[in-house]
Amino acid sequence: MRLALAEAARAARAGEVPVGAVVLAPGGPEAPVLAAGHNERETTGDPTAHAEVLALRRAAGRLGEWRLADCTLVVTLEPCVMCAGALVQARVGRLVFGALDEKAGAVGSLWDLVRDRRLNHRPEVVHGVLADACSGLLTDFFRSL
Repeated sequence: MRLALAEAARAARAGEVPVGAVVLAPGGPEAPVLAAGHNERETTGDPTAHAEVLALRRAAGRLGEWRLADCTLVVTLEPCVMCAGALVQARVGRLVFGALDEKAGAVGSLWDLVRDRRLNHRPEVVHGVLADACSGLLTDFFRSL
């Protein structure tokens, strides 16, 4: 999560909502980082340039494979519907996130897309990891606006 927090801090310095994500290769908590990303919507003008989507695209490019089975996506904020759908489509094995997103979260807050039994893939979910640090970064960012 510390690497995802570093990505979120990069986003904040760029004037982006501070959300950061990393994709870890298979192999547990000591697995190498395949890719990282932070929000770039303002910078690029791309509404899909969320941290998770960018990290998933980069990891798939690095692996030369769209299936990210057994990979772990670590993100500072609970994914939205778009990002939750992307990680399901990428067949990510595990999702780890920090802060809940009461306004747009799709992994338990408003919806629970990733655990919907009607879908053909459901990743393991771990939430609340360094939640105070993750939410604090967001709170500080929005207070400064």
